[in-house]
Amino acid sequence: MATNFEPVFARLRAILERHRDTLTVSENSPGRYCLTGGCHPTHKGPYPIAWVEINKAYVSFHHMGVYAAPELLAGTSKKLKARMQGKSCFNFNAVDEPLFAELEQIAGKAFATFKQKMALLKAKTSGPDDVDARRHTIKVSLPNR
Repeated sequence: MATNFEPVFARLRAILERHRDTLTVSENSPGRYCLTGGCHPTHKGPYPIAWVEINKAYVSFHHMGVYAAPELLAGTSKKLKARMQGKSCFNFNAVDEPLFAELEQIAGKAFATFKQKMALLKAKTSGPDDVDARRHTIKVSLPNR
């Protein structure tokens, strides 16, 4: 039985595109869309943050922000939780607008949390020159009194 997952993929991909911000599209194919960003603390390079891909029996939506901050799932509906596989993956085989709307809210919070955690990590790992540059930028951006 042939299943057409393109509409599901397109709708989930649109969620990621709306929240892309400063992340990089590392893959944009008919069956996979992936956003990468940040700098992995161990591997010292960008890593996948969120992606959607067509599989044999479903379309999967992954978001590592949910993995890093599971508290974002508090209050998630039973229907959406039933779509979860693991800690950061949601599987769909049909378009379900109410669940997609709920997933988009979670994704928005997850992207914001990711951005916040990356800024904290950068602040912890930056050298003295970076700290002075940040202070200078803050001083320059203050209005004259």
